[in-house]
Amino acid sequence: MEKRKFGKTGLHTSVLGFGGFHLLEIPKKEADYLLNKYLESGGNYIETAELYGNGDSEEKIGTSVSNRKKDFILTSKTIYRDKNNYIKSLNRSLKRLKTSYIDLHIMHMVGTNDKKLGLKPDDLKRILSPGGALEGAEKAKKDGKIRFIGISMHGYPDTLIEALKNYPFDAVMATINYFDRFNFPEIEKELMPLAIKKQTAIILMKPLADGYLWRSAREAFRYAINQQVSVVVTGINNRKMLKDDIKYVNEFIPMSQEEEEELFKNSVELGNYVCRQCGKCLICPEGIQIPDIFKYEGYYDRQMIDGIIRNPADFALRHRLRLWYGNSDLARNKYSDVKIKSDKCTECRECIDKCPYNIDIIQKLKIAHFKLSNINIDPLSINI
Repeated sequence: MEKRKFGKTGLHTSVLGFGGFHLLEIPKKEADYLLNKYLESGGNYIETAELYGNGDSEEKIGTSVSNRKKDFILTSKTIYRDKNNYIKSLNRSLKRLKTSYIDLHIMHMVGTNDKKLGLKPDDLKRILSPGGALEGAEKAKKDGKIRFIGISMHGYPDTLIEALKNYPFDAVMATINYFDRFNFPEIEKELMPLAIKKQTAIILMKPLADGYLWRSAREAFRYAINQQVSVVVTGINNRKMLKDDIKYVNEFIPMSQEEEEELFKNSVELGNYVCRQCGKCLICPEGIQIPDIFKYEGYYDRQMIDGIIRNPADFALRHRLRLWYGNSDLARNKYSDVKIKSDKCTECRECIDKCPYNIDIIQKLKIAHFKLSNINIDPLSINI
């Protein structure tokens, strides 16, 4: 299996990384088989988090492959932002993983707004401040409990960009796939170039967009592997999935820019609703900044609710994943600052004639305006 340089760490990771979240869904015996088969197939990056099943994933990994620790790079994650709780969390992870050290420890879901988990948008400030988790990580590194320090978040990458500007993190983990590149374009346009410039390893997560791209797995993995990343991490919970993922990696053929454009144009998941951010619609006589509004819609619900009637299974998947990253408040705040909003559209159709993806821009502007302007409506209740 191809190995790639892991930033400035001196490590080299296999292109395919084994994500531990879905180990929660299977018995220990099957987890043991999958993890060992992955290593025997040339994989060398296993990632988990204390949050996954309150340590269940870590325990399965520790039980299954701790005796092979020298064969792979072990990564875990923590959601704690202060030094004391960070150290306690790390020590619990070490015990469950049955190891004296973790190669990479990641500050998990930084910038996420989740009251249930105690996560706040300003968590980066807490991490970097005196007494913050970073102090704990640096102490742990000095004590030999971790080798490298990383940071992760889902969706809109502003926190990760700020983090890399303020501290030389060894690795950054972000959502990268051919669907969400149009919902969070800053990841590929700003975050990745910054990480490459600073020699920070890029960990690609969610190559299938949380499973949304399941019908196009081969194309999704090819796109993911084609990116300038160190490792593509994906959740694995059955033997066929492991076999297929290894095959995608071993049979990978680099993707040309023309092939990427074909994928963007013909993808069934992007269809004729998701804005590709090409900018060709910027001819609006009213001055509506159409791509920006659709980008904010992407922040809001990944452009998944489009008013199209589908079968129940497809609708249920979209409904479950659309608010996955908790960016609805951010999206509405961005839209509130827009001077010329969607409702100023006069339906002249000039933009529709220019769109190469056959998007009904007039209808999409109406849907986006409804999503982004109804600040008193619980986003979980919206079914257009």
